[in-house]
Amino acid sequence: MKQYKVGYTTGVFDLFHVGHLNILKKAKEKCEFLIVGVSTDELVRDYKNKQPIIPYEERIEIVEGIKYVDEAVPQKDRDKYRAWEHLLFDVMFVGDDWKGNALFNELEKKFNKKGVDIVYFPYTKGVSSTIVKQKVEL
Repeated sequence: MKQYKVGYTTGVFDLFHVGHLNILKKAKEKCEFLIVGVSTDELVRDYKNKQPIIPYEERIEIVEGIKYVDEAVPQKDRDKYRAWEHLLFDVMFVGDDWKGNALFNELEKKFNKKGVDIVYFPYTKGVSSTIVKQKVEL
């Protein structure tokens, strides 16, 4: 029996790499059912000020094809509490680069009142979509 019933994580998942795979695999090891929010192109443009290389429709199809993912859903905004109200997960998984961030400190307080945990996974060092893009440009 796994520690959690329903887990949730999110990402852009542009230029899918081993860091993405690591977080999905570790999340699935801890929950029976894993829901993954994939950021829409509009959301990425709004908060990162850039256009993903791979269009949303293809990114969500890639994420849906990963054996650790039970369901992929669009992430249209960054409001994780609103996502919880809709999806009712009991744990959210996120990279430890967000630990201590004011947004997540507040979210931890709100989730704690609802019995929802946030589990921080170690960030996979030396790999990111930005690094992949830089290598391609060389």
